Amino acid sequence: MALTYENSMKVRDYECDSQGVVNNAIYLHYFEATRHELMEKCGLRLRDLTEANIIPVVRNANINYRNSLRGSERFVCSVNIERKGVRYYFHQQIIRVPDNTLCASAVIEVVCLMDGKVSAPEMFDKAFADYIDWK
Repeated sequence: MALTYENSMKVRDYECDSQGVVNNAIYLHYFEATRHELMEKCGLRLRDLTEANIIPVVRNANINYRNSLRGSERFVCSVNIERKGVRYYFHQQIIRVPDNTLCASAVIEVVCLMDGKVSAPEMFDKAFADYIDWK
Protein backbone atom coordinates (compact mmCIF):
# COMPACT_ATOMS: atom_id res chain seq x y z
CA MET A 1 0.00 0.00 0.00
CA ALA A 2 1.33 3.42 -0.98
CA LEU A 3 2.12 6.01 1.67
CA THR A 4 0.34 9.36 2.00
CA TYR A 5 2.44 12.52 2.33
CA GLU A 6 1.06 15.33 4.53
CA ASN A 7 2.12 18.96 4.67
CA SER A 8 0.85 21.18 7.52
CA MET A 9 0.24 24.80 6.60
CA LYS A 10 -1.48 27.97 7.81
CA VAL A 11 -3.56 30.47 5.84
CA ARG A 12 -1.88 33.84 5.53
CA ASP A 13 -4.16 36.88 5.62
CA TYR A 14 -2.98 38.17 2.24
CA GLU A 15 -4.32 34.97 0.63
CA CYS A 16 -7.88 35.98 1.53
CA ASP A 17 -10.38 38.11 -0.34
CA SER A 18 -12.28 41.06 1.19
CA GLN A 19 -14.68 38.63 2.94
CA GLY A 20 -11.76 36.88 4.68
CA VAL A 21 -12.09 33.70 2.59
CA VAL A 22 -9.13 32.09 0.80
CA ASN A 23 -9.21 32.94 -2.90
CA ASN A 24 -9.88 29.85 -5.08
CA ALA A 25 -6.60 30.24 -6.99
CA ILE A 26 -4.64 29.97 -3.73
CA TYR A 27 -5.74 26.35 -3.26
CA LEU A 28 -3.76 25.53 -6.40
CA HIS A 29 -0.71 27.09 -4.70
CA TYR A 30 -1.26 24.91 -1.62
CA PHE A 31 -1.48 21.78 -3.77
CA GLU A 32 1.67 22.73 -5.68
CA ALA A 33 3.62 23.62 -2.53
CA THR A 34 2.79 20.19 -1.10
CA ARG A 35 3.91 18.38 -4.25
CA HIS A 36 7.18 20.33 -4.19
CA GLU A 37 7.73 19.50 -0.50
CA LEU A 38 7.20 15.82 -1.31
CA MET A 39 9.65 16.05 -4.22
CA GLU A 40 12.32 17.55 -1.95
CA LYS A 41 11.64 14.95 0.76
CA CYS A 42 12.23 12.28 -1.89
CA GLY A 43 15.48 13.89 -3.07
CA LEU A 44 14.16 15.64 -6.18
CA ARG A 45 14.83 19.37 -6.51
CA LEU A 46 13.13 21.22 -9.34
CA ARG A 47 16.23 23.31 -10.00
CA ASP A 48 18.36 20.18 -10.44
CA LEU A 49 15.74 18.60 -12.69
CA THR A 50 15.50 21.61 -14.99
CA GLU A 51 19.29 21.77 -15.23
CA ALA A 52 19.18 18.10 -16.34
CA ASN A 53 16.48 19.05 -18.91
CA ILE A 54 13.76 17.10 -17.08
CA ILE A 55 10.68 19.27 -16.76
CA PRO A 56 7.63 18.08 -14.78
CA VAL A 57 4.58 19.79 -16.28
CA VAL A 58 1.02 20.00 -14.96
CA ARG A 59 -1.13 18.73 -17.81
CA ASN A 60 -4.49 18.97 -16.08
CA ALA A 61 -5.83 20.15 -12.72
CA ASN A 62 -9.29 19.19 -11.49
CA ILE A 63 -10.21 20.86 -8.20
CA ASN A 64 -13.38 20.36 -6.18
CA TYR A 65 -14.05 23.12 -3.66
CA ARG A 66 -16.03 21.97 -0.63
CA ASN A 67 -15.63 24.37 2.33
CA SER A 68 -13.79 27.66 2.63
CA LEU A 69 -10.61 28.27 4.54
CA ARG A 70 -10.29 31.61 6.34
CA GLY A 71 -7.39 33.71 7.55
CA SER A 72 -5.05 32.12 10.14
CA GLU A 73 -6.70 28.69 9.94
CA ARG A 74 -4.43 25.67 9.98
CA PHE A 75 -4.82 22.85 7.52
CA VAL A 76 -3.12 19.74 6.19
CA CYS A 77 -2.60 19.17 2.49
CA SER A 78 -2.12 15.50 1.62
CA VAL A 79 -1.01 13.74 -1.52
CA ASN A 80 -1.12 10.21 -2.92
CA ILE A 81 0.42 9.36 -6.28
CA GLU A 82 -1.00 7.09 -8.94
CA ARG A 83 0.97 6.22 -12.07
CA LYS A 84 -0.67 5.20 -15.37
CA GLY A 85 1.65 4.91 -18.35
CA VAL A 86 3.79 8.06 -18.48
CA ARG A 87 1.31 10.07 -16.41
CA TYR A 88 1.47 10.74 -12.69
CA TYR A 89 -1.81 11.56 -10.95
CA PHE A 90 -1.45 13.41 -7.67
CA HIS A 91 -4.61 12.88 -5.60
CA GLN A 92 -4.67 15.70 -3.08
CA GLN A 93 -6.87 16.94 -0.25
CA ILE A 94 -6.92 19.98 1.98
CA ILE A 95 -8.33 19.24 5.43
CA ARG A 96 -8.94 22.04 7.94
CA VAL A 97 -7.55 21.45 11.44
CA PRO A 98 -8.88 20.86 14.11
CA ASP A 99 -12.37 19.96 12.84
CA ASN A 100 -11.10 17.68 10.01
CA THR A 101 -13.32 19.38 7.44
CA LEU A 102 -12.56 18.65 3.79
CA CYS A 103 -12.05 22.04 2.14
CA ALA A 104 -10.84 21.00 -1.31
CA SER A 105 -9.78 17.92 -3.23
CA ALA A 106 -7.92 17.69 -6.50
CA VAL A 107 -6.45 15.38 -9.06
CA ILE A 108 -3.39 16.95 -10.65
CA GLU A 109 -2.07 15.19 -13.75
CA VAL A 110 1.67 15.61 -14.34
CA VAL A 111 3.85 14.49 -17.22
CA CYS A 112 7.60 14.86 -17.53
CA LEU A 113 9.37 16.27 -20.53
CA MET A 114 12.84 14.88 -21.09
CA ASP A 115 14.68 16.64 -23.86
CA GLY A 116 11.31 17.97 -25.01
CA LYS A 117 9.57 14.58 -25.20
CA VAL A 118 6.99 13.14 -22.80
CA SER A 119 8.57 10.27 -20.85
CA ALA A 120 8.42 8.61 -17.46
CA PRO A 121 11.80 9.24 -15.87
CA GLU A 122 13.07 6.28 -13.88
CA MET A 123 14.35 8.69 -11.22
CA PHE A 124 10.76 9.72 -10.39
CA ASP A 125 9.68 6.11 -9.98
CA LYS A 126 12.60 5.45 -7.64
CA ALA A 127 12.17 8.67 -5.67
CA PHE A 128 8.40 8.23 -5.25
CA ALA A 129 8.52 4.42 -4.84
CA ASP A 130 6.91 4.47 -1.37
CA TYR A 131 4.14 6.86 -2.52
CA ILE A 132 3.14 5.46 -5.94
CA ASP A 133 0.06 3.30 -6.43
CA TRP A 134 0.73 1.49 -9.72
CA LYS A 135 -2.24 1.10 -12.06
